[in-house]
Amino acid sequence: MVRARARDVLYLPGGKVDPHESDVEGVIREAFEETGLRLTETDLEPFGRVLEPAHGQAPGTMVAMALFLVRPGGTSDSASPVASAEVDEIEWVTSADADRCPPAGRETLRRLVAADLID
Repeated sequence: MVRARARDVLYLPGGKVDPHESDVEGVIREAFEETGLRLTETDLEPFGRVLEPAHGQAPGTMVAMALFLVRPGGTSDSASPVASAEVDEIEWVTSADADRCPPAGRETLRRLVAADLID
């Protein structure tokens, strides 16, 4: 996860998809912008969608996120994520870090545990 500039919680790397982009194209671009990872479509596996209250926004504001796993064996094997100009730090997390995440991050961690992918 990443901690964006002046934010108090950890977020999944990502952001808004540009109007001309698919979810896959957006995650490839955002991963590079925030972590320096050069991913390709073959590195990604869809992992569902979350719809949760948006952290730090007006009540009722929701965040909808498409989730992807980056599987070992592709581009990601030869690189490690690094903080970019957009983020202050990168941290590997477990479900024990859920209290440091906004609702969408907590739900994602819950799903990763349920799928036996972390912890």
